Amino acid sequence: MAVEVGMPRRVQAIGIGLLMGGLALANAALGAPTPAAPSVAANGTITTPGFAIPYSSYASPQSLKLFLAGVEAGRAAPPMNGPIAASRAYYGKINRARVRRMRQLFAVTVRKSRIAGVVAYTVAPRGGVVPANEHRVLLNLHGGAFLWGADSGALVEAIPIAAVGRIKVITINYRQGPEHVFPAGSEDVAAVYRVLLEHYKPREIGIYGTSAGGILTAEAIAWFEDHGLPLPGAIGTFCGSVMVGAGDSAYLAPMLNGGAVPAHPLSLSVLPYFKGARMLDPEVLPGVSRKVLARFPPTLLITGTRDFLMSSEIRSANLLTQAGVDAELHVWNGMWHAFFVDPDMPESTQAYRVVAQFFARHLTR
Repeated sequence: MAVEVGMPRRVQAIGIGLLMGGLALANAALGAPTPAAPSVAANGTITTPGFAIPYSSYASPQSLKLFLAGVEAGRAAPPMNGPIAASRAYYGKINRARVRRMRQLFAVTVRKSRIAGVVAYTVAPRGGVVPANEHRVLLNLHGGAFLWGADSGALVEAIPIAAVGRIKVITINYRQGPEHVFPAGSEDVAAVYRVLLEHYKPREIGIYGTSAGGILTAEAIAWFEDHGLPLPGAIGTFCGSVMVGAGDSAYLAPMLNGGAVPAHPLSLSVLPYFKGARMLDPEVLPGVSRKVLARFPPTLLITGTRDFLMSSEIRSANLLTQAGVDAELHVWNGMWHAFFVDPDMPESTQAYRVVAQFFARHLTR
């Protein structure tokens, strides 16, 4: 569980002083020159000269290769405000390659259908689910900035969880921008969820998503509350949750992934899907309402220290905990946004197990 701990100002000052002194001592011991001290403005903004940041020593050797490849891929990515067809083609190619790799690693069956008019893929472990999961089902909501990620991107998030958890996962192509706007995605999730309720008890259903899908998972719970639907047994909001786009990581993570420090953090309001939406509506950002959060089911949150949404993920865990929700936060050192969509890392394997074990604990008859 994540909690916020307040410290007296004097203790904070001593702590920061010890940190700076410790860094200077470490540089001296290593024979390295002491870098110029950063300047600190009255509003807390820190300006520092150029410096080098090593890749995390806590991250696996396997992740370094994927990190470097991801930096290059990110530099080649089409701009988010460019033609949507270019972005969908670019990320679709990447996700199709990931699906091919996952089909080599994980023995699953995939069946395409429509549920309540929504395109859906049912992913199940080859040989069937384990007996303990015969009464359980997971609903996955893919990532992709509410712009891309349908089909192959959805399968990337469903295949490893179905295989590792030995559970049936249904992943859907919910409506996105720019063709559709909020609350189209929440409506699609609710429509599919209603069908699942015909076959499962609410507490036997889990919902999870990554990035935009994590945000949509939280939005769907707020939507269920407002429309009188029973809530699922547990949810997972990964690399996107009840609050979005602020805090230290919004500025630091882009730099830690080879980019520039942005002038402003990403806001949902700039995404075409949220055109015309009220950004302080709890159905858009559930974190603005403690009353809405207090009814949330047990929630698993996952992020990495190089995820630009890490700070908002941590803030989401804090808000959920303060509202009395059973919130479980896992942070992987050195990992970037949605890192676990790459299956060839120990960190990804660990994340799959955390997800499977979380839902195994919380989904009951």
